Amino acid sequence: MGQKVNPIGFRLPLTRDWSSRWYASRKDFAEYLYADGQIRSFLKKKLKQAAVARIVIERAWNSLRVTIHTARPGVVIGRKGSEIEKMTEEISRLAGGKQVKIDIVEIKQPDIDAQLVAENVASQLERRISFRRAMKRALQIAMEQGALGIKIRCSGRLGGAEIARTEVYREGKVPLHTLRQTIDYGFTEAETVAGKIGVKCWVCKKPVVPGEEPPQREERPARERRPRNQDREAHASGPAKA
Repeated sequence: MGQKVNPIGFRLPLTRDWSSRWYASRKDFAEYLYADGQIRSFLKKKLKQAAVARIVIERAWNSLRVTIHTARPGVVIGRKGSEIEKMTEEISRLAGGKQVKIDIVEIKQPDIDAQLVAENVASQLERRISFRRAMKRALQIAMEQGALGIKIRCSGRLGGAEIARTEVYREGKVPLHTLRQTIDYGFTEAETVAGKIGVKCWVCKKPVVPGEEPPQREERPARERRPRNQDREAHASGPAKA
């Protein structure tokens, strides 16, 4: 059977970076790792409607920096920064009383962020929208926004069927074995009435040079079609006689 590896972990030394950036001694490592998991779970639950793609945690001697990558920074900040203050207090408590600083980074193109695409499809499945319609729509929007390729995979009791199955839709190129290629990966679960449905998404992006505009997909000109009456008249008259 095929063995699948996480595309982000596979590319860590090359095109991706770690989500937790710190060094700890042997006795502190487990404590820090557990605290990072607690912080991410808290933020994901609190900012469920804020389209949070990833959370980066950096540690210094007695301080903690949390960078939240989101498509809706206004929801994260709240009115007059009230939400930021509440989150800072809670994260400081989870981190053992350390000084906490929260940075917010806006995602300019959420339609080609793999985690956000997967969460969008999952939210549609929870609202009982057809899985085929949700997946095909996500493919179409991602390709229009400049993605080189995208693949979406849904597994579970799709459409409320008795027997679970897997459906995969893809468009463009998604070279998972090419380490130099920028591949974004996202996973989430949809809590439906029939049970959980897993949603995975792979997005192949074009590397963007700093200061360069993001690529836009070229629109193909519409083809001219001949009226059907001309085809029928040509067919009825038969081949021209010499």
